[in-house]
Amino acid sequence: MKDCCSQGDCGRDSGPAGDFTIGIAGNPNCGKTTLFNSLTGSRQRVGNWPGVTVERKSGLYRDGSGTLKIIDLPGVYTLGVLPGLEEESLDERLARNHIMDDDLDVLVNIVDASNLERNLYLTAQLVETGRPMVVALNMMDAARQSGLNIDIDALARALGCPVIPMVASRGKGLVALLRAVRQVAASGQAPRVRVTYAPLLERILEQMQPQLEPAARTHGVLPRWLAVRLFEGDDLALKMTGEAGARLRRQYVPAAEAELGEDADILIADGRFSFAHAVTRAAVTRTRQAERRLSDSLDRLVLSRFAGPFIFLGIIYLMFMFTINLGGVFVDFFDQTAAAIFVDGTKAVLGAVGAPLWLKVLLGDGLGGGIQVVATFVPIIGFLYLFLSLIEDSGYMARAAFLMDRLMRVVGLPGKAFVPLIVGFGCNVPAIMSARTLDRERDRIMTVMMSPFMSCGARLTVYALFAAAFFPRNGTNIVFALYLIGILAAIATGFLLKHTLLKGETTPFLMELPPYRLPRLRDVALAAWVKLKSFVFGAGKIIIIVITV
Repeated sequence: MKDCCSQGDCGRDSGPAGDFTIGIAGNPNCGKTTLFNSLTGSRQRVGNWPGVTVERKSGLYRDGSGTLKIIDLPGVYTLGVLPGLEEESLDERLARNHIMDDDLDVLVNIVDASNLERNLYLTAQLVETGRPMVVALNMMDAARQSGLNIDIDALARALGCPVIPMVASRGKGLVALLRAVRQVAASGQAPRVRVTYAPLLERILEQMQPQLEPAARTHGVLPRWLAVRLFEGDDLALKMTGEAGARLRRQYVPAAEAELGEDADILIADGRFSFAHAVTRAAVTRTRQAERRLSDSLDRLVLSRFAGPFIFLGIIYLMFMFTINLGGVFVDFFDQTAAAIFVDGTKAVLGAVGAPLWLKVLLGDGLGGGIQVVATFVPIIGFLYLFLSLIEDSGYMARAAFLMDRLMRVVGLPGKAFVPLIVGFGCNVPAIMSARTLDRERDRIMTVMMSPFMSCGARLTVYALFAAAFFPRNGTNIVFALYLIGILAAIATGFLLKHTLLKGETTPFLMELPPYRLPRLRDVALAAWVKLKSFVFGAGKIIIIVITV
């Protein structure tokens, strides 16, 4: 296993000059967001993907060689429907559609080195797209601790593209990655390997490709990629090919399924898993058996049926104490400062220039008063987002969702729906938006109906003032009780909808539990800042407009 510095990380040359657009793709919990934050820092922009309200992160990296526009694609395990599932998630659809756009100059596929074979399933799909690609082999330190030795050169040969070993959390490998990205983007070199399938399937794909060349040229994709995706029933491929594609499926798929004894999507998935297995065997050797990890020992307690719920409630209670006791200290400062600048200051300036009374009231009491109200929310919501980012970066947030799966199933939702509800403690607006990532429309609607009962940061300010005024000695307990009442109301709403308007079966809950790790202060602070900024410039604008009017 080569050290990151051996890949040129110690040099200063950052590769060919030019401005390029980069997409970062990878599985959840592989360090994708850590890499994105390391490259972009505070130069991030949070918006929505076209046509939907799902969060889209992009940022800029500038150096002497030019500017890289970096897009953080949704974390996914696949670019389509996994065998056995009814439909793809919105995240999977967004990632696939954007990768197939011509806007990206190069893909950076970030891969967890300690779980290489599993991560390579997505890599196989990215190889099939024919897009220029660099593989960022992250978490090399974790791979070493697991007793894995990875031959970087062998892995690069097997994947047909540059492979850069990294430890993104420590900044190791960043310079080498940037150099490789610029070189691949400038050359436009696609991976020089391909995923192979069963002999019968290969013959069918060869027969389909000539008939798909016109559609492939029109949409700027490879005929083989179009044939593979069409064979497995991908909706984007069907949309690209229209009736001709549907006719080809009717011509080839039933016969292949009958002869090979498997559904089309399973046949394709088997080829990709075989590719991932062969690549792993060629590049990875185990020097020793992995020792039992600390994460496994902690999970026996944290995920326990008896201790787990009490640990969860204790952490939520700590969150309220942290937010109220620390955030509350700064409320008066933000309130008085905003009043002095935006209310009294505005009136003084307008009075000095002889402005009419109605204008002073509109801009001072209206617009300035709205800014003052939003300013009082900032410390409370800021510390709330800081705590949420802390437990998310530590790995506990995924455990909380897993732990709550049993409770969520009572109301007819998968455990994954708990994540938007947790986000609702910060702000109901992004909570409702994040519900769009759920797989089924029924689950999305039910989560949206439950989210408003989760007491957001704005309400926490009111709760804190109420508790301080009427219950000065037990304020924290009162606020905690108010939050519990909201949670119970949300559960009751979900239970009612499950048995009336939104009847249906609960979908299986699949979630990877990342290892516990010590949160990095920089990443936690940056994540909290991005969320706080999104609240101020999103919900804050609405609050200011309403108060002004």
